[in-house]
Amino acid sequence: MNLTIPELRTALQQEGYICEDEVVVTIFLALKLQKPLLVEGAPGVGKTEIAKVLARIFKTELIRLQCYEGLDENKALYEWNYQRQLIKIQVSKSSDPGENVERNLFSEEYLLERPLLRAIRSEQKVVLLIDEVDKVEAEFEAFLFEVLSDFQVSIPELGTITAKHIPIVVLTSNGERELSDGLKRRCVYLYIDFPPVEKETRILQVKVPEAGDKIVAQIANAANYIRSNLNLRKKPSIAETIDWARALAAMDERTLTSENINYTLNLLLKNRDDQELLRNELTVDNLVKAVAGDGVKYGRPTGGNYGSCHCHGHRHIK
Repeated sequence: MNLTIPELRTALQQEGYICEDEVVVTIFLALKLQKPLLVEGAPGVGKTEIAKVLARIFKTELIRLQCYEGLDENKALYEWNYQRQLIKIQVSKSSDPGENVERNLFSEEYLLERPLLRAIRSEQKVVLLIDEVDKVEAEFEAFLFEVLSDFQVSIPELGTITAKHIPIVVLTSNGERELSDGLKRRCVYLYIDFPPVEKETRILQVKVPEAGDKIVAQIANAANYIRSNLNLRKKPSIAETIDWARALAAMDERTLTSENINYTLNLLLKNRDDQELLRNELTVDNLVKAVAGDGVKYGRPTGGNYGSCHCHGHRHIK
C-alpha cells in the first residue's frame, strides 16, 4: 500500500476518479500518516466515492458505517446476540448445573460485530467509511474520535481489542453542523466543491463515453449554469449529471434541446419546486441558448476552490 504520489494519481485515474493534484496529495498524506481522512462538501460532489475507489485500488473490503441521528455505540461498535443468549440459558437449565453459564454467555460466540469492531478485528487492512458523520450527536462523535485515535476498543467482558491492521478511514460530512475540534485534530481535512465545467466534462467523458463530446460539454455547462444561477433547494450532484448523460445517450440524443431537457429534467433535479424554478425563472429555452456552444463556459469562474485541501492549516500544492 506504499504508493507514491504519481502512482496514486494514476491509480485514481484508472478507477475513473478525476481530481486535482491537491486532492491526490491530501489522500496520499492520510494514507502515509495513517490518519483518518475527513472529506467535507455539498452532497453529491464525490466524497463517498473516495472510499469506494480506495477499496478498489487496494483490493480490499469496504466497511461502511452510515451515520444518522440517534446512532449509538451498540449499532456502531458491537452488540450481544440476546436471542442466542436466551436460548443458551433455556438449554442450560436442563444441562450440567455446574456449567458457568454467565461466563459462556459473554464469549465471542455471542458477539455481534458492527462496522467499527469489524474494521478493527479484520485480518486484513480494510477501508472504513464513516458516512455523513455530521448527522450524529456530539456525544457519539466524542466516542468516535477516541476509537479513531487508538484504533482499539474495550469490551468489558472480553478486554481490550487492538486493531491488527490500522484501517484506511474516510469520514464524510455534508456540513450540516460544525464538527468538533477533537475530531478534526485527528484527521487530515479535505474540502471538495462542485467541479468547474472542464472537470465535470472530463468526468462525464470517462463515465459516459457513449454520450459523445458535444452533448457531454453541454451537460457540464448546463449543470454549472443551473447551480450558479438558481437558488435551488438541492443543487444537482455529479452522480445526477452522470445519470442525465446516460439517459440522453440511451435516447440517442447528441445535443441538448428544449424538448429532451423537459423530458429528462427529473433525472437532474429531484425536487418539483426546483424543476418549476428552472422552468419559470430561467426557462428551458434560455438554458438551451446559454449552453448551445460546444465547450463554452458559463456560470461561475472555473478557478474556484474545488478540491482545495487543508491539513493542519496548510494548503498543499505540487
